[in-house]
Amino acid sequence: MDELIVEAQQWARRAEQWLRQQPVENLYVGMAIVVFTTVFLVLFQCLKRSKSNTIILAGLSSSGKTTLFYQLRDGSSHQGTVTSMEPNIDTFVLSSEAHKKGKVKPVRVVDVPGHSRLRPQLEGFLPQAAGLVFVVDALDFLPNCRATAEYLYDILTAASVVKKKIPIVIVCNKTDKVTAHSKEFIRKQLEKEIEKLRTSRTAVSTADITDEYTLGMPGQPFTFSQCHSKVSVAEASGLTGEISQIEQFIRDNVKA
Repeated sequence: MDELIVEAQQWARRAEQWLRQQPVENLYVGMAIVVFTTVFLVLFQCLKRSKSNTIILAGLSSSGKTTLFYQLRDGSSHQGTVTSMEPNIDTFVLSSEAHKKGKVKPVRVVDVPGHSRLRPQLEGFLPQAAGLVFVVDALDFLPNCRATAEYLYDILTAASVVKKKIPIVIVCNKTDKVTAHSKEFIRKQLEKEIEKLRTSRTAVSTADITDEYTLGMPGQPFTFSQCHSKVSVAEASGLTGEISQIEQFIRDNVKA
């Protein structure tokens, strides 16, 4: 959307310069400038208002995405026990803001199924995303570390994510459990795994990765600070309703 605005502004300046080169005595030129300026301002405001309000929830199956979806929507601890074949999609005011006075912008939340065969559905939603919440099971993290890193790697190198610089928050879910891993531990382990993936995938012939963007800095160990998008790490507990860091991420990227 920002690219469209910049392009419209550039086109407007070129058109105005051309109009000003026309004979001053031509009344229609002055009228055209006024009309053109008015139309451009209306278009600009429409583009600003149409900024995306879509937030995507992604992650492996059983990471707790659906529970977080319902917590965001109505504050319930409803837990999905069956892997959904279709995304959960709804537009709503965040449950914590439901009783706020004044205008609160609704958020469109898309909970994408985490099963490996269903993940391609994510691609269709990325161009609309204002932000992406990548959910990690902090309780059962180590056995799924490799699979989690692979999925996250694919997201971080997706064309829509790179071009739009879609902000991403890695949410360590289920942190209410005593044996859950800390967000700092999860961050470091994911960076190590992605570094391994980066090394192995870079070794693949360019013919096989022509559509893939690369990660990291040559000669340096991978860190999330090197990503094209801003990547942060947060904690949450869908079961207890501790989702304040997710809500803050949403409000930072979906302005009221």
